[in-house]
Amino acid sequence: MGKGRVESMECLEMKLDFLRERIERPVVMILGLGSVGTYLLDYLLGSGECFQVVVVGRSLEKMEKDVNIVRVGALIRGKNRSEVLIESNVDFNNVGQLEQVIKRYKPDFIVNTSRAYSGLKYGSISWNAVRAYGIWAPLAVKYIRNIMEACKLADIDAIVINTSYSDAVIPWLKSAGKPYPVFGSGNMNHLIPRIQFAAARREGIKDYWNIDVMFATAHFHDVLISKEGHTEGVRQLLRIFYQGRELLLDQDEIFKDCKIPMPTDAKRNMMNASSNFAMIHSILEAVREKKTTRFFSPGAFGEIGGYPVIADGEKQMAYIDESIFSMEEMRKANRESIALDGVEDVAEGTLVYTDALLEKVKKAFDVDLPKAVPYEKIDETAEMIIETIVIPQLRLRA
Repeated sequence: MGKGRVESMECLEMKLDFLRERIERPVVMILGLGSVGTYLLDYLLGSGECFQVVVVGRSLEKMEKDVNIVRVGALIRGKNRSEVLIESNVDFNNVGQLEQVIKRYKPDFIVNTSRAYSGLKYGSISWNAVRAYGIWAPLAVKYIRNIMEACKLADIDAIVINTSYSDAVIPWLKSAGKPYPVFGSGNMNHLIPRIQFAAARREGIKDYWNIDVMFATAHFHDVLISKEGHTEGVRQLLRIFYQGRELLLDQDEIFKDCKIPMPTDAKRNMMNASSNFAMIHSILEAVREKKTTRFFSPGAFGEIGGYPVIADGEKQMAYIDESIFSMEEMRKANRESIALDGVEDVAEGTLVYTDALLEKVKKAFDVDLPKAVPYEKIDETAEMIIETIVIPQLRLRA
């Protein structure tokens, strides 16, 4: 089993070195204080660690209310040791404004939880109609593109985590030769605990948190397994271990057990916020204790799909974990999964939709999506999707 492919994209070693110097009071910037951002703020303040948290968004009145309830609640629990600062009236379409706020605070971590069309779970429109999420990639890339450009102009060494469709969005930025986040968060992290619970139940294991899951897949199967408990016959890269031995469990049965009741409203975003928190915590733990930690990340280092990632605090690097599955195996599995999500390829700055998705969108919404979306047409395509699909569908619900 190989040690793994060492990566230091965007001078990650330098970023970890910078973080080590500020490890006692890391600065975390949350861009967008919707439900994901608010839950993340709660977890950071409730961790008992000493952070400086900067929340960035549009409405001062809304952010003040959300920040205050989190600050007070965390202090009631005796956990709040952090400072929270608010930056309001920031337009995420304005790279200059983003640059100034990032330059002002020089964050160690930036977590993008903003959305081009706020207050809407895109999947509530697409899953039943076209059974794919790839359609939304132009909306998902829109703000993180601006944030990364602002980071470049501000010349800061932050570790950036993106929260929206990172399986394709981060590779899209990377393939265009643009600045891109090192990590993404999201659905893959939501599925790992379900697998742990399922394996524990079948094996009678009480300390389910000590079950070790190795897994690599893209967004489509994250969602399909969680919603429906199956893989549509596509074999997944999954191995499960406990106390050094592999649990030889039937994959289909495990995934069947992963279909558990969940809310469909904003409470679901507890999982996404937990994913972001887990990454921050894992990196801090690795750096502080000079140890190795593992987490799961869609779009890690600009790769298509989702991967296990090692943070090595002693060697001051991070890389995709190839100890169980090879990079070739993981890339193949991820491309097969994301193709079912409607993404045929991401290369040379262009996202290419599958013909199957184009047909489904035409049938469901009577809209002709372009086969390919080059980087230069992100805004144009995102606006078209909002005008021809999002707004009409919301009107039908009203």
